[in-house]
Amino acid sequence: MTDSNQIQMDQREVRRRIEARLASRHRKEKLFRGLGIASIAFGVLAVLVLFTDIISKGSSAFVQTQIQLQVTYDPAVLGIDTVDEESLPWANFDGVIRAALRERFPEVTSRRDKRALYSLVSNGAGFNLRARLEDNPDLLGKTETVWVTADDDVDTYLKSLSKTEDGFLGRTSEQQLGWIQSLRDSGEMEKHFNTTFFTNGDSREPEQAGIRAALVGSLYTLLVTLALSFPIGVAAAIYLEEFAPKNRWTDLIEVNINNLAAVPSIVFGLLGLAIFINFFELPRSAPLVGGLVLTLMTLPTIIISSRASLKSVPPSIREAAMGMGASRMQVVLHHVLPLAMPGMLTGAIIGMAQALGETAPLLMIGMVAFIVDVPHGITDPSTVLPVQIFLWADSPERAFVERTSAAIMVLLAVLITMNTCAVWLRKKLERRW
Repeated sequence: MTDSNQIQMDQREVRRRIEARLASRHRKEKLFRGLGIASIAFGVLAVLVLFTDIISKGSSAFVQTQIQLQVTYDPAVLGIDTVDEESLPWANFDGVIRAALRERFPEVTSRRDKRALYSLVSNGAGFNLRARLEDNPDLLGKTETVWVTADDDVDTYLKSLSKTEDGFLGRTSEQQLGWIQSLRDSGEMEKHFNTTFFTNGDSREPEQAGIRAALVGSLYTLLVTLALSFPIGVAAAIYLEEFAPKNRWTDLIEVNINNLAAVPSIVFGLLGLAIFINFFELPRSAPLVGGLVLTLMTLPTIIISSRASLKSVPPSIREAAMGMGASRMQVVLHHVLPLAMPGMLTGAIIGMAQALGETAPLLMIGMVAFIVDVPHGITDPSTVLPVQIFLWADSPERAFVERTSAAIMVLLAVLITMNTCAVWLRKKLERRW
């Protein structure tokens, strides 16, 4: 009886220990699951905060304050008699705008007050009038109603009214506030869609600054990068995976390729500065040099992804083709490569998205220069969108804050689109074996 009781006690003790271990294991699993959920929630929260901050600051850049004026293209004020290519560059369009402002506010008489009045309008408004007169020469001597761009201080003040009660005054005086209120009450000052942001290049004046030159520069740079990195990367992957002998030299090459994928991007910028600019003397701040540098940076990514795609093709495909009498080259080009191409394209798109967001290597080759004109080729001076964001973020004017955030929104939209295309291609063309 004693032995039976002892056995039961031992069994209860073993059961108790097992239950304690199970309870401890379940607690650890719940803790691990909770930590995972908390990590995901924190990451999502951080992304939401980031996107909310960027959108709240940058959404206002897509609208611009404009002022309605009755403009008279008076030949005496313009200083021209005819509209032609020789006379237009010398025409006094700023004088026409100032005359319209004086007509709108006839009570402004002193020189100091007039300067304050003229500063309500952007100093680039005259170029818009010049374009209108150039497109329609019959306007010479006539009067028309036009909307001209307001100065960045005026634009910043009006946009800040929706966030604070008094608005951000900045350099706006009390007298100018009275004129602004008068224009708003009469409906002569409104916010319109900011087409300038998408049609202009960079400018020292925030209300005239746009991203067109940076977008075109990014496009040319990516075209050069794609034209070089994709065929070279695919060819290298095919050789290493299908033809290269397996020895210590190919192992060394593979290790170096994997290491190059982790090298800081600024190192490639230093390499491009030393080779392409100092040795080959290629033009600085050109999409050609930028594309060459980004090609060096994206090649490891494309080679690694292409090799992974080649490995995913079943060996039976190769064996069946060789069994039908196909050569090694025919097996690769006619059978293996078409099946691996979806994965290669996905890797190439991801590499291009990575190249689009790079700034450090391009700063080293001079693409940080102030570029106003839109480039027309791969050798023209240009900048790219990430560098443009870097330049605007360093500008002291408050109006550049919203343009910086708006440019980030455009860059993120392009990157998300490219990554979405990569996912779609993988899902659409992927074959399961």
